[in-house]
Amino acid sequence: MSVAFRRESDEEHLEPKFELPIPPGPNLVTTAGLAIIEAKLATVEALIASAPEELVLADAKRQWRYWITRKTSAQLAPPPPLDRVAFGSRVRFTLNGALRSVTLVGSDEADTATDKIPFTAPLARALIGGEVGEALDFGGRADAIEILGIEGTDSAPWPIS
Repeated sequence: MSVAFRRESDEEHLEPKFELPIPPGPNLVTTAGLAIIEAKLATVEALIASAPEELVLADAKRQWRYWITRKTSAQLAPPPPLDRVAFGSRVRFTLNGALRSVTLVGSDEADTATDKIPFTAPLARALIGGEVGEALDFGGRADAIEILGIEGTDSAPWPIS
């Protein structure tokens, strides 16, 4: 009989599931970022406790390994200084003349829809260490960024106007 007509099991035809990649570098977190990690871990643990299927259980365990690693490696960052951009800062600036505002957070807390960018992103790296009124290079352009304001993450966000 030809191998093409033989069916051993569905499992041998499934794509392999690899571990979720851990972002490189230190796992700096804000207080909100740590709460996100703990909530994700609790959700996955509840899924493991009630997983009806073996495939769902295997995926949940894979997610659990990721989130438990993120929780155990989390380093709660101190509040950022208000005179210099640092991890946890909310920064208002112009980028090539356009007004923007971002908060520098950890990888698991990053969400571009809410203007939270990871501290490892190129824009964040360009901003870190900057002061109000300073012009910074970015994207191969001199003075592409002008920092207008710096706040801690517990402050209310600026309105963009």
